[in-house]
Amino acid sequence: GSSGECIYQSVDERKLLLENVVDTAKGKLVIIAHVACNNTADSMKLAAHAESLGVDAIASIPPIYFRLPPHAIEKYWNDISSAAPDTDFIIYNIPQLAGVALDRNLLRNMLKNPRVIGVKNSSMPVEDISIWRSEGAIVFNGPDEQFLSGLAAGAVAGIGGTYGVMPELYQKIYKLFGENRIAEAMTIQDTCCRIIYKLCSGRCNLYAMIKETIRCLGGPDVGGVRAPLLNVFEEDRKIAPQCADMILEARKTYL
Repeated sequence: GSSGECIYQSVDERKLLLENVVDTAKGKLVIIAHVACNNTADSMKLAAHAESLGVDAIASIPPIYFRLPPHAIEKYWNDISSAAPDTDFIIYNIPQLAGVALDRNLLRNMLKNPRVIGVKNSSMPVEDISIWRSEGAIVFNGPDEQFLSGLAAGAVAGIGGTYGVMPELYQKIYKLFGENRIAEAMTIQDTCCRIIYKLCSGRCNLYAMIKETIRCLGGPDVGGVRAPLLNVFEEDRKIAPQCADMILEARKTYL
């Protein structure tokens, strides 16, 4: 998805990336492969490839640029699903970037496909999670800033970009929520939000800052982001160590 910079990669690059993820995970993680491209044929190729690797599910945003009607989006998603007939399918709703939004009728029609099991919801209204859940879909929270709110609305889990730089904090929120220790979970969520705001405070792209912060935390050097996304500017380099310090302090405080 977004943190994978998928729309700036070729089909072959995305295949290679997924092959390495599956090989590295070695069955220890649930793998949901985002397979959407801006054309149906390439999306179907990626879906079939993902199924051949034995991923747990595939996911797809709607096509971007042209504002397609719901019945065209429905066909696009069902065509993708047909290329991976033995793999579960998750709708990825991110209207602020895709330009079109999932609605109740489109979800109802998609749920007629037995492989469609849920929604990754990255729209900002938490109410959307309740709506999709009421239609029978499982829902993953998207916006990291509202992970706790998403759980309270009925999301079963979350999928997020900043999880990569502070996974332990989100895991703790999830654990505390399950134990009904909401006030403690809220404190950590507030801390995560402050870290997110700091990560977003530079001129560069958020994911460039995340990668720079991972390096500051002693993680691997995985390079920068792909153009036209903007890499870290010189004046941004002071921000990443500050983010790393905030994360380390939060680990000491809450874990």
